[in-house]
Amino acid sequence: MEKLNVPKFRAMKAGGRKIVMLTAYDYTMARLLDTAGVDGLLVGDSLAMVVQGHQTTLPVTLEQMIYHASMVARGVQRALVVADMPFLSYQLGIRDAIANAGRVLKETGCHAVKLEGGADQAEVIAALVRAGIPVMAHLGVMPQSVLQSGGYSVQRDASRLVADAKAVEQAGAFAVVLECIAADTAAQITKQVSIPTIGIGAGSHCDGQIQVLHDLLGLTVGKVPKHSKCYADLKSLAIAAVTRYCEEVRSGAFPTEEQSFK
Repeated sequence: MEKLNVPKFRAMKAGGRKIVMLTAYDYTMARLLDTAGVDGLLVGDSLAMVVQGHQTTLPVTLEQMIYHASMVARGVQRALVVADMPFLSYQLGIRDAIANAGRVLKETGCHAVKLEGGADQAEVIAALVRAGIPVMAHLGVMPQSVLQSGGYSVQRDASRLVADAKAVEQAGAFAVVLECIAADTAAQITKQVSIPTIGIGAGSHCDGQIQVLHDLLGLTVGKVPKHSKCYADLKSLAIAAVTRYCEEVRSGAFPTEEQSFK
């Protein structure tokens, strides 16, 4: 089993191989996803919403990201593990950004960090890369700016998005996530940069795709985004299994001698 690293991950674009990524937040799921063959796992700040129950990604802390990222990294043998830099962990200046991103790599075993922003974060990205910290960039809908943008509307400003993609590439990012970007614009970006583009709601012409694990497995509580496809209905299976367990405990059908010791 070939262990992926940042250069190998980046080279997948030149090799014409589509990149498969998913979010992961704990050891067990990381083991399963790695075994299934995903190329990259993102310990997303989306855990604030899908794990912690918040309405946005803003409340999650650096310490919480480190806690979850360390679990994911321990569960992986092949995939590249990327950890999100949470809100205010890189926006307060280059010194803080390097210190916080360095903590993530030192304390988790992850291989790279991801941060939101284009040309406005190019200086930070360049500084992190000079410090030896691999960076995945993130353009389009940026959840950490949701209070300013007012929502999650599709991004269609092609000239700005292309310029931002070139800026993060020039700064040294090894890949860029394109979230909720018009498909033709994402295709244009993919053609004009040498680094892999990882789409989420950005059409089929990106170099790879990423989805939130809970959406993929049918575990999402509430509305599932348009860009997601559900490949299983684990929520219904889990509810059915626990309902049966409740019934058997209350009726005395569980445990039996098979689950007992002598």
